Amino acid sequence: MTISTALYSSRSEEWPTPHSFFSSLNQEFSFTLDPCATPKNAKCRDFFTKKQNGLDQDWGEHRVFCNPPYGRVMREWARKCYEASRQGALVVLLAHSRTDTRWFHDWVYGKATEIRFVRGRLKFGDGTQSAPFPSLVAVYRPRHDTIFVRAHGYSSTSSVEP
Repeated sequence: MTISTALYSSRSEEWPTPHSFFSSLNQEFSFTLDPCATPKNAKCRDFFTKKQNGLDQDWGEHRVFCNPPYGRVMREWARKCYEASRQGALVVLLAHSRTDTRWFHDWVYGKATEIRFVRGRLKFGDGTQSAPFPSLVAVYRPRHDTIFVRAHGYSSTSSVEP
């Protein structure tokens, strides 16, 4: 299956992170754990494979880059990102920007420290075509009390209860 075929089907939930996109985030956050990886595409020295199931693992106080499978399990991954941050991890979640979904409202909006909407569409893996969906980056900082939302250079803040 070519990347273009996979982009427009539900046959694959895995979307390999574009190298340059990851590198930019890694410069900012210095990631130490990739909980959604294969040995071939792991972005960090420490990683969990599908068999090890990053959802069941303790992320401790790692600096986590999480590009989870996009599908029905997204809710579980978004929840894990939030809960791991409450336990001391700094977590950066790359996800499809589905602001109308329950998982977004339950585990990203109002819980992530910062939400960044990616301008344009990412080209995942070795793809030459853009993804059929927009993307977002949600940052979950340990023990936060302010939410930042950025879109195209616009920022606003609002306080939330920890």
